[in-house]
Amino acid sequence: MGLGVRWTVHGDGRTPAPGAVVKPDERLTWPRTVGLGAQHVVAMFGASFVTPVLMGLDPNLAIMMSGIATMLFLLATRGRVPSYLGCSLSFVGVAAIIRAQGGGSTAVTGAILVVGIALFLAGLLVQKFGARIIHLAMPPVVTGAVVMLIGFNLAPVTASAYWPQDQWTALLTMLFAGLALVALRGFWSRIAIFLGLVFGYAVSWVFDRAFGKIHSANGAGKAVDHWRLDLSGVSKADWIGLPSLHAPVFHWSAVLVALPVMIALIAENAGHVKAVGEMTGEPLDDQLGTAIAADGAATVLSTAVGGPANTTYAENIGVMAATRVYSTAAYWAAAGFALLFGVCPKFGVIVAAIPGGVLGGITVILYGMIGLLGAQIWVHNKVDLRNPLNLVPVAAGVIIGIGGVSLKISPSFQLNGIALGTIVVLSGYHVLRLFAPAHMREREPLLDEGTSAYDNAAPAPETPPEPDR
Repeated sequence: MGLGVRWTVHGDGRTPAPGAVVKPDERLTWPRTVGLGAQHVVAMFGASFVTPVLMGLDPNLAIMMSGIATMLFLLATRGRVPSYLGCSLSFVGVAAIIRAQGGGSTAVTGAILVVGIALFLAGLLVQKFGARIIHLAMPPVVTGAVVMLIGFNLAPVTASAYWPQDQWTALLTMLFAGLALVALRGFWSRIAIFLGLVFGYAVSWVFDRAFGKIHSANGAGKAVDHWRLDLSGVSKADWIGLPSLHAPVFHWSAVLVALPVMIALIAENAGHVKAVGEMTGEPLDDQLGTAIAADGAATVLSTAVGGPANTTYAENIGVMAATRVYSTAAYWAAAGFALLFGVCPKFGVIVAAIPGGVLGGITVILYGMIGLLGAQIWVHNKVDLRNPLNLVPVAAGVIIGIGGVSLKISPSFQLNGIALGTIVVLSGYHVLRLFAPAHMREREPLLDEGTSAYDNAAPAPETPPEPDR
């Protein structure tokens, strides 16, 4: 297929025949393909435009770089792995920790850029030695624990930063988003988070007009009278303009906080590549290393100019499962739409104006779902937590990660939270394995030999979406 940018028309170009699928190197008519691209953009919006807001980064730049990252990924995999690379939620907790330690956006993007380099190198290793090198170092028991502590480590952010800004809007938004995830079907269930944001916007607007300003903590944490929804900046923003860029700055303390997230990204890519391969009927195990390396390269490119990390999106894999259209042409169209949104400052102002109470209601569900993906990894890979070899490092690492336990190394350096928890789980498992009796050391199924939690990214169309990352 060369670079994967040439497609043959599937059938009559209108709809797939019964039981047939539109393969990655096929497409429907261009109007239908562009329409599918727009649908992919809507599917990724829920998480992809909330992520930069939660991390304190420019949403216009984030969306624009997600389009560029998707193009890079499609070229690197030569059109064999149809996927959209959206903004990774896995780094939200990292950004919160770095900012709490006095770092700014430059420190956040610098730390994530290093993770991108490490992910790129890991992809090259997988490409050379096969997926087993990853699974030997990071079996499902370790991967699940790291994903869990990354998600649950975010709980204090919701409890202290977002929810108190408007508790009733947060509660209503949470209830609506939860209902949408459960009650809606097909495509609508996959954009339930986005619908929750729209609902929260509407509730905030109504409350402002019905009750006036609210006296609560604002985004800076200071209790003042303020409007829940402030769109005063929209009229002042230009329709066309480039997003603001900044160069990253590197601090070892910030890098150590961010590096553990690489484990989650590797597991995520492995599950997504396997899921896409099963749906298209074309084994893609040989593309796993390339996909991981491309993800790392895209993250380096994005953070080098001040954007967030990128990762393959489960929401878009779900859209493919619902439509049976796996054409990479649709993803090129989606990437084009993302570029257009990225150069529209008005769009960025609207995104940045998301009320704190709305974010409180959304993140209660979103952060919990991220954490529970770790438990799903254990369930799908049949991890036995009755085995002390699995139980001890996981129990210690998860509590350290969620509770923010710290270990002071020197007067100017300490390990805590996600970084320390990951080190305890990873090193604890492998060290204890050296001393464990034979019956405790039976290997769990490898991610590429069974199903992973991330394979749920593309179930039957009725299944609710999962957040990535």
